[in-house]
Amino acid sequence: MALPLIVFIALAGLFLLRLYGGDPSRIPSALIGRPAPQTALPALQGLINNGAPVPGLDPAAFMGKVSVVNVWASWCVPCHDEAPLLTELGKDQRLQIVGINYKDAPDNARRFLGRYGNPYRIVGVDGNGRASIEWGVYGVPETFVVGREGTIVYKMVGPVTPDNIDTVLKAEIDKALKAGS
Repeated sequence: MALPLIVFIALAGLFLLRLYGGDPSRIPSALIGRPAPQTALPALQGLINNGAPVPGLDPAAFMGKVSVVNVWASWCVPCHDEAPLLTELGKDQRLQIVGINYKDAPDNARRFLGRYGNPYRIVGVDGNGRASIEWGVYGVPETFVVGREGTIVYKMVGPVTPDNIDTVLKAEIDKALKAGS
């Protein structure tokens, strides 16, 4: 008679531990150490930077450069919070910031970038979400660091924040920059 109660308490304890005791950004990715997905994505129509259209995602763009790939959407509330941090990060000429616009209306995406600034040198549109599945995305925002050889070296689940940009993301970027030197 006590067995169901013991099982219930154990399951409730496990549930609470998982809910409150872990860092959700530490979800392991099977893609770490593997080549970035070879999925080309079309450009965000009408997006202009310095008088030229911003290109879509060509997987060859990862070769020879350290890239920060950010999966975002205008409807994503945390994406609004991380946008100024990515804009600041985009000023670092040692790397390229790549955006994957996830299931978003083009007008809304352009308005979002107009509001916060466009940190992305490349913006690929993932209208149906299939490319994000290939990247192993759980939800937006997510950010990846891709090394010079086109291999994913780090994945951050959740938004870039003032708390994690220097201690986590920039540290992983620095590792990738040093690895290719």
